[in-house]
Amino acid sequence: MGRYVSGDVVLASVRIGGLGEGKVRPVVVIAAGESGDLLICPVSSSPSTDGISIPLSLDDFARGGLDLFTESYALTYHAATIRAADVVGKKGSLLPGPLADIREVVAHPRETRPRRRR
Repeated sequence: MGRYVSGDVVLASVRIGGLGEGKVRPVVVIAAGESGDLLICPVSSSPSTDGISIPLSLDDFARGGLDLFTESYALTYHAATIRAADVVGKKGSLLPGPLADIREVVAHPRETRPRRRR
């Protein structure tokens, strides 16, 4: 589909927790490798019970947004790697602050409590 960069919010089929069928959902690109692999964090309308979830609202987007009327959550515990070819669309791009919060928790899941930056 194209090249993606850290902070992009794209649509891709992912399985949360590695169980069951994949579902097309928004995911935040945390890092993009030169090989075309993307480190992503799934987004859901419900927070995770497995780990820290970072709330996302329309105010957290530099461009675009999600088609939800309520807050969404980046499920940091379920970060995964996908191929760029698995992306089916792009929804927008996050501002640097919310992206930094997600990255911080993914890098240090047990040590980190995110700070809300604007």
